[in-house]
Amino acid sequence: MSSLLFTPIQLGPLVLKNRSIRAAAFEGMCPSHSISKALIDYHLAVARGGVAMTTIAYAAVDKTGLSFPHQLLMQESMQSDLKKMAEVIHRENTALSIQLGHCGDMAKHGLIGQRPWSASSHLNLYAPCFAKEMKESDMQYVANNFVKATQIAINSGLDAIEIHAGHGYLISQFLSPYTNQRQDAYGGTLENRMRFMSMVMSAILAVAKNKIAVLVKLNMRDGFDAGMPIEESIQVSKRLESLGVDALVLSGGFVSKAPMYVMRGKMPIKTLASRMDNKMMEVFTKLFGKQLVPDVPFTENYFLSDALRFRAALTLPLIYVGGILSQQNIDEVLDNGMDAVAIARALIRNPNFINELKNDASFKVSCDTCNHCMAVMYNGPFECNKTGGYHG
Repeated sequence: MSSLLFTPIQLGPLVLKNRSIRAAAFEGMCPSHSISKALIDYHLAVARGGVAMTTIAYAAVDKTGLSFPHQLLMQESMQSDLKKMAEVIHRENTALSIQLGHCGDMAKHGLIGQRPWSASSHLNLYAPCFAKEMKESDMQYVANNFVKATQIAINSGLDAIEIHAGHGYLISQFLSPYTNQRQDAYGGTLENRMRFMSMVMSAILAVAKNKIAVLVKLNMRDGFDAGMPIEESIQVSKRLESLGVDALVLSGGFVSKAPMYVMRGKMPIKTLASRMDNKMMEVFTKLFGKQLVPDVPFTENYFLSDALRFRAALTLPLIYVGGILSQQNIDEVLDNGMDAVAIARALIRNPNFINELKNDASFKVSCDTCNHCMAVMYNGPFECNKTGGYHG
């Protein structure tokens, strides 16, 4: 049987040449919150490596949603640079997407100049911070900034946006009963906890529908007992389908509670601590890192069994992410009804991964899932422990 990988796929107004997407894994390549040559060069290497679409990761829609000083911030002033980047990527017959989000209680006080916002007031040791419960005016402000960021992406000639509604960031903080303890119309029942997400997505779709592909990254599970379970997440996905999004990227995990549920494997705590500028946080991480970031065993295609439950419940395109290292992994996913695959670590290890598969279907990327790339990105550009960077 020939592989579905090298067949085209349509996501809303966008047709991709094959079914591979560079996942929105944070690059750490945006000093002063701006697009850098390193960011363009990396995504160009991935585009030349054969993917149908590459995704700029973790762009904050507003200053209040920043986690890092080297994180992209969507501003009208960056529109010309973003347009130039799109033109460079398009020359390789590759589409360009950008992930838009707000990190809520993961924001850094020193960057944003205020207490971080969240669905409810609570202590987040991972940030660390004591988050402030958002008012309805704050929610509307953030929704408006998602729209402004979407318009910047459209005006810059990008092909898709990916709204981050997972991993324990702001939209996810409203969806999860763990972080949403509100007693008003935005908390309690799942219907209420979906209200902020629905507000944001309705506003985005009003300006973006049929102009740019609108994807949403969603947790299938939060990854711990007090979080959002899969049964609720399926209901959330049905709401997103009814609103008219073009595809879902199915993921899982919660940065402040179950971070390795997202990536799987071990976090190299010594590497993570050694890259921290704050000496107090370096010592704290060395002492308590294993408790804050517990290991979760890695297996190939680790999210597939959950993803199949979503496939059975939905008709819109579904994009699988998690544990892909070979064409065998990809074929298993696509042959079971997923529409496309999003790939992170394999493309950090080898941006030419998809071209390698064109030449040899038995090729398997030599990533050992050590997660060095993730440990270093919190304080600078990601790098592969094997190559010291990337090659293409």
